[in-house]
Order: sequence, then structure tokens, then C-alpha cells
Amino acid sequence: DRDTDKKRIEELLEENMVLEIAQKQSMNESAHLGWELEQLSKSTDLADSEKSFVFELNECASSRILKLEKDNQSLQNTIQELRDASLTSRERSLKFVELEKENQQLSKKIEKLQNQIEKEKQSNQDLETLSEELIKDKEQLRVVMETLKADKDRQIKDLKQENDHL
Repeated sequence: DRDTDKKRIEELLEENMVLEIAQKQSMNESAHLGWELEQLSKSTDLADSEKSFVFELNECASSRILKLEKDNQSLQNTIQELRDASLTSRERSLKFVELEKENQQLSKKIEKLQNQIEKEKQSNQDLETLSEELIKDKEQLRVVMETLKADKDRQIKDLKQENDHL
């Protein structure tokens, strides 16, 4: 039983390390998405490219949220397994203390992941709002340009008439 419990704990620790690596990769993806958003805000040339980028960003954020939720569920399963293992162990007192520390660390990680999911959701909403505002600004600029062009054409016509009159 002790050997089995030790092997199970080692497996869980390895799984925990894999999840931490996945979380770091996920954070790198988030930073990359932030960079892409910054690039988008600098370039308002094409509304279609903005919509496409927002769509892609939404898909990335959604897949990232799903991945974080899966990681969260996996961590919760790991916590439950660690609790079950600690109850069946003969060296209950020492292992229980160690497992509780791991459980606390995993609970903190779960909380961080949940916070990160909420931040991603908020960031996604902010990106959608920003994209909509950029599209509206672009449309307003187009209307202003058309008005200015019409005014310019009218002034040219007036000046030609005045020139012909003179």
C-alpha cells in the first residue's frame, strides 16, 4: 500500500508539473494576443481586417478559456485524488500534512486560473468594444471626408464661376 501510494503521489506531482508548464504556455499565448491587439489599434485601415482579427481573437480567447477550464477541472480532480490517497495511507499524519500543503497550493492555482479566466473574458469584451469603437470612428472619418470633398468641389465650382465672370 505504501509503495502504491508513493507511486501515485509521484504520478500526481508529474501531472502537476505538466499542468504548470501548460499554464506558462497559456500565459505566453495571452501576452502574444495582447501584442496583436496593440498592432490592431495602430492600424485602422480596413474594417474587414479588424472584424477578422476580432473574430480570430475571440476564437483564441474562447479556446484559451476552454483550455483553462479543462486545466481547472484536472486540478480539481487531482486534489480529490490526493485527498482520497491521503485517507487510505498508513502514514496518514505525515503524508496528510504534505498533501494538504499541495492541496492548498493547487487551490491557489485554481483560484488564479479562475481569476485569469475572468480577466480573459473581460479582455475579450474590451477588445470587442474597442473594435466596435474603431469601426464607428472610421465610418465617422469617412463621412467627414465625403463632406469635405463635397465642400471642396463646391468651392472649386464657385471659384470657376467667379473666374469666368471676371
